[in-house]
Amino acid sequence: MTGRLGIDEVTPAAGGGRYPSKAVVGESVPVRATVWREGHDALGATVVWKKLGGRGAAHQVRMVPDGVGTDQWMARVVPDAAGSWTFRVDAWSDPWGTWLHAIQAKVEAGQHAEELANDLETGARLLDRVGRRPAERANRNLLSGAATALRDTTVTVPERIALALSQPVRTIMAERPVRELLTRGRTHLVWVDRRAALYGSWYEIFPRSTGGRDETGRAVHGTFVTASKELDRIADMGFTVVYLPPIHPIGEVNRKGPNSAEYPGGNPNPAPGEVGSPWAIGSRDGGHDAIDPELGTLEDFDEFVARAGQLGMEVALDLALQAAPDHPWVTSHPEWFTTRPDGTIAYAENPPKKYQDIYPINFDNDPNGLYAEVLRVCEHWISHGVKIFRVDNPHTKPPNFWHWLIWQIKAKHPEVLFLAEAFTRPARLYGLARLGFTQSYTYFTWRTAKQEITEFALEHAERADEARPNLFVNTPDILHESLQLGGRGMFAIRAALAATLAPSWGVYSGFELYEHQAVRPGSEEYLDSEKYQLRPRDFEAALASGNSLQPWITRLNAIRAAHPALQQLRELRFHTVDNDALLAFSKADPTSGDTVLCIISLDPSNARDGMVWLDMPALGFGWDERFGVHDQVTGESYSWGQSNYVRLEPWRAVCHIMTVTRPLT
Repeated sequence: MTGRLGIDEVTPAAGGGRYPSKAVVGESVPVRATVWREGHDALGATVVWKKLGGRGAAHQVRMVPDGVGTDQWMARVVPDAAGSWTFRVDAWSDPWGTWLHAIQAKVEAGQHAEELANDLETGARLLDRVGRRPAERANRNLLSGAATALRDTTVTVPERIALALSQPVRTIMAERPVRELLTRGRTHLVWVDRRAALYGSWYEIFPRSTGGRDETGRAVHGTFVTASKELDRIADMGFTVVYLPPIHPIGEVNRKGPNSAEYPGGNPNPAPGEVGSPWAIGSRDGGHDAIDPELGTLEDFDEFVARAGQLGMEVALDLALQAAPDHPWVTSHPEWFTTRPDGTIAYAENPPKKYQDIYPINFDNDPNGLYAEVLRVCEHWISHGVKIFRVDNPHTKPPNFWHWLIWQIKAKHPEVLFLAEAFTRPARLYGLARLGFTQSYTYFTWRTAKQEITEFALEHAERADEARPNLFVNTPDILHESLQLGGRGMFAIRAALAATLAPSWGVYSGFELYEHQAVRPGSEEYLDSEKYQLRPRDFEAALASGNSLQPWITRLNAIRAAHPALQQLRELRFHTVDNDALLAFSKADPTSGDTVLCIISLDPSNARDGMVWLDMPALGFGWDERFGVHDQVTGESYSWGQSNYVRLEPWRAVCHIMTVTRPLT
């Protein structure tokens, strides 16, 4: 309770209002509140919405009841600029609404003019009050005429109230109401990012694997120059972000060899000249602010970033806060690491695995010095065109560090985005999001059954105010069993799910070639993992021979780009299908009205059919209406209603992605 009137349960309010909620420029953000008062008099509510530091008056948006008899109110606000915004919910007594309800009820009950004298005068005074406002000069005669009519005792009661109840007068009194007992709610903060924070298609590529093979068949180390040649293909598939694993010098001490994930202590016999893991950062050639000489120069990187920009993409860079044993930090700042009782520096372990090539950072010995250095590193890459950081294992670093770093950067560079590789428990995932991370990896990769996919998607839609998922279908660390055993149909299914359930999704290079071999049964590590060796690929030959998922990925990204419904997270509804291998859901964009209905098979091998029972009001239709749908996958059109038969054959199409058209007559 905030004052004379009750204002409770206001959303969005991340962390109970302790943290900024999330939105992007142009996003329709629903604001909801429980607003109540004593008795039967009408009340109203308004969202007061303003950009911090912005010029001009605050925006005011009238809220409307969100359900009958619930005291729930809702309005939508749409931010038009990035940065910090505030909003509050104001409640007020609505004497005009009270009068409207009373006069109509009493007239319907048959009360005569003498009984209604006070009511008629009350209405006239409200009209006079609004009519005297300078802003209502153009409507003054109309309002004055309605007030005069209410006082005219020479005509019948229906004639006296007719003008006051007319739509023009009602509109004026609703849009610019009389507000009494004004109660101001608590101010809430919303951080508004650029649109790429919500919507994007990511492609992960190791530049070092783009060098092809020599005449003997030996893999040649790629560079930013060779990687630039891949950008046209990536852009043609419709990707908007090119994500690079660490591009820094790789440690030479304890360097790991091929298939090191197979060995708890690392590959015991790495051959001379092995490329090592990019996440073992730092050598005599430099640390986190340097380029691996094998990849080229800083100028080459700048040209790579510029070329991506020319193709409508931007570059995301890995921010992995750890060091190889020969990183310059180890000698210049040993206090940034943990020293064991025997005097050696602790290396990373995840029993039974040992990562002797990586030293974790200790954030507690010299926080001021370490924090400043990480900020300097980020500023360095921002100055070279990097506006997105993919952060490696943020849940293994202190939360207060991330809160400090992110908001230090956003204060100067509000356009910079942070993706958290937060494969971790929900408290950590959502906690990092509340601290400021723009997006997060999720457990999508491990959600394969109908019920768990449904619960997963609804959870993230319901928490859109505090966290945004980025659904990667695979990563260099994660080759899920479903892809190992499900065949090509499963690759198409997982891509369809990721591309339609969330506005941001990602693919690690090689997914389009159906790479599915694990290092051993029961493992999620790739055989010949690119984390430890070069892995050149012939995408052109695979495409020419029909052994590539590239056309399907391209089609999915084109559908996403054409339909705002698939570019938002909040408006998601699941529908009933009487087959556990079929998933049905719809997404709608409140601003454009675009609605997309998806039916996806979860069976990569067999034809599946069933009846789809639609929640018609959720689609904007009455239960008995029929409407047209056009399948963006097959090009076919259908007439649909509340119940519909579907059949999906994975060798033909693993899903329907249908746009909803106007009702059929």
